[in-house]
Amino acid sequence: MKKQAWLWISLAVGLVVLIGAAAILYPMLSKEVQTPDAEQSAQTIPYVDFTAVDAEGNEVSLSDYIGKPIVLNFWASWCPPCKSEMPDFDAVAKELDGEVVFLMVDMVDGMQETKEKGERFIKEQGFSFPVLYDVNQDAAMKYGVSSLPTTYFINKDGNIVTGAMGAISKTNLLRGIEMIQ
Repeated sequence: MKKQAWLWISLAVGLVVLIGAAAILYPMLSKEVQTPDAEQSAQTIPYVDFTAVDAEGNEVSLSDYIGKPIVLNFWASWCPPCKSEMPDFDAVAKELDGEVVFLMVDMVDGMQETKEKGERFIKEQGFSFPVLYDVNQDAAMKYGVSSLPTTYFINKDGNIVTGAMGAISKTNLLRGIEMIQ
């Protein structure tokens, strides 16, 4: 019993130290983060291809869309931040009318998120952008998606120019698009 109590105490102390260090370091490190300038944004990495399915169950690959700028967004219907940004994505996709491809990838896990739940949400909201369903988690694994929503901006040459974790505003969506056009 004493060993177990010491273990819990040690874990609690370690957690307090970790939180304290993060509270001290975060403000110092966040000051160094800056918006990329033109030279920095010219540094890109090649996209990673993946396969998902469309609403009809057809396999679709990201490479099918290379040649146009792409906004690649990972989301789920249970995710409040995802839901909050989707109206802006849909409005901008309509405004750009095919100049930029919007690929909204539903992170289907078969339990919390199913293809049916995603389809129902899209239909209820009346969104018109293309939705792919990552039923085998191929896209999630290849892009290392660990939080939702996550968005990548890919230029017409297939290079990832920038990205964002978390919901983004319409202003930031337009900034990302500007970087890939």
